[in-house]
Formats: sequence, structure tokens, C-alpha cells
Amino acid sequence: MTAAARAPAAGVVVIGRNEGARLVACLQALRAQPRPVVYVDSGSSDGSLERARPLCDAVLPLDPARPFSAARARNEGAALLRARHPALRHVQFLDGDCLMLPGWLDAAEAALDAEPRCAVVLGHLQERHPDATVYNRLCALEWRAPAGVITNYGALGGIMMVRVDVFEALGGFNAEVIAGEDSEFGVRVGAAGHQVRKLDAAMAQHDADIRRFGQWWTRAVRAGHAIGQRAHLHGQGPVRDCARERRSTWFWGLGVPLLVLATAIPTRGASLLLLGGYGLLAWRIFRFRRGRGDSAADSWLYARFNLLAKWANAWGLLKFQWNLARGRYRIIEYK
Repeated sequence: MTAAARAPAAGVVVIGRNEGARLVACLQALRAQPRPVVYVDSGSSDGSLERARPLCDAVLPLDPARPFSAARARNEGAALLRARHPALRHVQFLDGDCLMLPGWLDAAEAALDAEPRCAVVLGHLQERHPDATVYNRLCALEWRAPAGVITNYGALGGIMMVRVDVFEALGGFNAEVIAGEDSEFGVRVGAAGHQVRKLDAAMAQHDADIRRFGQWWTRAVRAGHAIGQRAHLHGQGPVRDCARERRSTWFWGLGVPLLVLATAIPTRGASLLLLGGYGLLAWRIFRFRRGRGDSAADSWLYARFNLLAKWANAWGLLKFQWNLARGRYRIIEYK
């Protein structure tokens, strides 16, 4: 009996762009947890579509006439999945550089079926090669977060299982949000009276494959754009989404450096003492990560790069303001 004939509770939407062998591994791993699978491709040039066809129920190449985004890919994939399998109650979203871990789909379905208030579940995301590069290590640290009900939607990533009726009632992901679309969706889920929960269960392995500083920097710029767009959309709402993060980014990433430069001559260099504030910020981040259970080495690594990311985030905020003024948003790719 095929996966479609069994009328399962959930189907899977996989999105990708030039993921190559990682996409093949992703789709092959899903065969161990039989569900209908749709692969959505955002303009790959590496043969991803041809590789995916024999490994899933359907493939969907996005029309290049419209801007690509993860939000758009997930929305169109979910629509195709529902058209082919209208009885599905849940949809699992997965990125093509990830491996779904055994047992996750069963656990996620059971959690959603057991708690009607819960509309979205996710689990622990692992970095597949955390020691390959310092940037992969940073991603591994970023994925670490406790299980439980999520109210800070920045902790909600794109790999999640969603109740179909809620997803459709909310209109899916906002296709104009080019980064942080998953967290923005979480804000709307919470505002509608539903719950987002992280289960204490292994969900997937992610392959960041960030090998160069430039890739990490671009990813941090992308994060700054996400902060700006989320704060623009929901910063004045009940959860004040990303309002604090936007203020922090403006202050540390742009305000302090400009103040130091503007007053360096009038103060005969005394304004350079203001840079000591970055040391205090690093100490606060270090203490926070130690409180999370990270080692001292990992905590300092995370703190140093979080300081550096403030400048990249600020550039991302400026890019968002420019895009907002133009009314045009295009994805920021870092690999």
C-alpha cells in the first residue's frame, strides 16, 4: 500500500535550491517515515529537480517570473500537497539541507492530535557537522533551546509541523517576508489564540555548510533584515515582535560607532572609552549562554560572534529600510 493510499495524518513539503546530494539524502531519509512528499524547487541549476522526481510524490518548480522566497515555496508546496491529499490534517515543512530523524513525524502528529490548542510543533534541531567550521559550530549553538511552549517566536524555525486548518485560516506564510518568515508566522499563530510548542524530541539534522566568513556575514545581514521586517509588521502588536532586537541592533550596530566617530576629535579620543560597552555586552551574552548549559569555550565563541553580528545586523536593517521604501523584496542568499 502506498503512502497516499493510507491517508496519513501529515504530509511533507521540502523546499530547496541547488542542494545537490544533500537533497537526495533528505528525500531518501523520508522514505523511512512514509508520508506523501512534495519537493518545491526555487530555480536550481544543479539538476535538483531531476534527482528529486523519483524520490517523492510530486515536484514543483517555482515560476521564476515572481521573486523566490522560502515563504512562497512553502505556501505553494502546501497547496499542491493539499490538492493531491485533501484529507491531510497536518503538514511538515523541511529544508532540503536537512535529514528528518526517525520517529519525529509520528511524535509530532501525536502531539498535535492530543492538544487541540497547539497549532505548531517543532523539536530539537541538530547540526550535522558542528565541528567542521567555526560557523557550523555557531549554528549548532543557535539551535539549542529548551522544550516547552514558545512565546518568543524567534525560536521558531522553518522546520515545523503545522495544523492544516490553522495554516490555511491564517493564509500561510507571508510571501513578502524574505527572512524570518517562520517566526512571523508564529506571531500570527499566537495572536489567533493558538499555541506553538517545542517537543523534547529530536526532529532533524541540519547541514549549514558555512565555510567562509563572507557566508556567515551575509547570513547575519539576512538576520538583520528579518529583525527589521518583523518589527515593522508586528513590533507594535501585543508581543512587540523584534522591537527590542531592533533597538539593540540600531544602538550597538550603528548608534555607538557613529557616536564614537562623531565625538572622537571634540573629546580628544575620550569617546573611544564608549567602546568598553561592547565588553560588557559580551560578558552578558557569555553569562546567558553559560546559564543555558554551554561550555565556557562555546559561550565565549557565541558572545564574540554575536558582537560582530551587530554590525552585519545593522546593515541588514538598512537594507530592509531601502527595500521597504522601494516596495520590493528579494531573498538574501548566503550559500
